[in-house]
Amino acid sequence: MTLTLPELPYAPDALAPHISARTFEFHHGKHHKAYVDNGNKLLENSPLKGLPMEEIMRKTAGDANQAGIFNNVAQVWNHGFYWRCMKPGGGGAPTGKVAEMIKNDLGGFDKFVEAFKNAGATQFGSGWAWLVLDGGALKVTKTLNAANPLTDGMAPLLTMDVWEHAYYLDYQNRRPDYIATFIEKLINWDFVNANLGQA
Repeated sequence: MTLTLPELPYAPDALAPHISARTFEFHHGKHHKAYVDNGNKLLENSPLKGLPMEEIMRKTAGDANQAGIFNNVAQVWNHGFYWRCMKPGGGGAPTGKVAEMIKNDLGGFDKFVEAFKNAGATQFGSGWAWLVLDGGALKVTKTLNAANPLTDGMAPLLTMDVWEHAYYLDYQNRRPDYIATFIEKLINWDFVNANLGQA
């Protein structure tokens, strides 16, 4: 498959005031698009061209010679996933299967919030905070730069982008405020439950 820039699953101003249309203009329209364009250039003469993104990530993770391909393909995947992790009127406590598993595996919603906030706030530099299914149980983790838990055998259920370009136009250096808003106002728990059902 050729890498493509997915449409946002909502209008660019649909998450305002929490995430502005201007942030989406840069984050989706420029950053995400650049990963797509650069990834396609790098894959043009590669035997990996045409493979699903997940397979490309697994085949190139940890290989310094393939770092360019991994970084761009993983960032295309991560961003496409991240957009769907949010929705207008989202956030707050989950319902359904994920709510039950958060209670059983993580000690309840408040414990999840504490762990997810910590993962996002303590990711030094650029990266991602994740809720994953790991060996049948939920776990909160974080990754550096473009890294993705898929390459470690985990199933991503939810992610939050903590690269500065994800929040700087709206929150400047206040990453904790962005993280709190993401949890309270933006998480698409329906998408998380759907991912859990497919994991």
